[in-house]
Amino acid sequence: MTEIQKYLFSLQDTKYQAFQAKLIPNIPAESVIGVRVPLLRTYARDLWKNRVNPDGKELIETFLDTLPHKYYEENLLHGFLLELIKDFDEAVRGEDKFLPFIDNWAVCDTTHPKCFKKHTEELLPWIKKWISSRETYTLRYAVDMLMSYYLDEAFVPEYMDMVISVHSDEYYVNMMRAWYFATALAKQWDSAVKVIEDRKLDVWTHNKSIQKAIESYRITDDQKIYLRTLKIK
Repeated sequence: MTEIQKYLFSLQDTKYQAFQAKLIPNIPAESVIGVRVPLLRTYARDLWKNRVNPDGKELIETFLDTLPHKYYEENLLHGFLLELIKDFDEAVRGEDKFLPFIDNWAVCDTTHPKCFKKHTEELLPWIKKWISSRETYTLRYAVDMLMSYYLDEAFVPEYMDMVISVHSDEYYVNMMRAWYFATALAKQWDSAVKVIEDRKLDVWTHNKSIQKAIESYRITDDQKIYLRTLKIK
């Protein structure tokens, strides 16, 4: 076992392992060690601080270069380390290298390099690349990025067309698309409701978007009443 794997197993909680494995049924249960996320984030920060030492820097570089990883927690740790990179070019290249090896929704949804928020213009070409991928979690990640960084001050209505244009039979892709439009209905009602009114989405994503929006506290009661009339039966 590698030094990092040994440390992860020292943090193992077997009861949590059984619980966590059930949440990500598409990966083997034996690939889940059972380490709680706060401990993983702390470990990532500790590793990052130690990169000032030659051995610490080599440990991180070797870990990030060694793909695919064996364990779920290694993938989470990889994502948490990428989040700590301050240089945008380095972070986005690292994310682009990592994406093809992501094999579940939990890892996909928990790697958000903090520098991305300040570089939405530079990030957009990468999102356009990722959203054209055929890989489930690369696609999901691209939609997640549009939801996370482009529904507030960086919003442009045309960005919604990228999500509309995604055609997939994958549950985890379409669930993220529904989450995107539910969030868009809360943040950019006028543009998002037009998509729903015009039925630009497949039926499943259309109805799931409405369902998730209705469940949101950010949608007004009047908006919820109207959205219920737009469901496709």
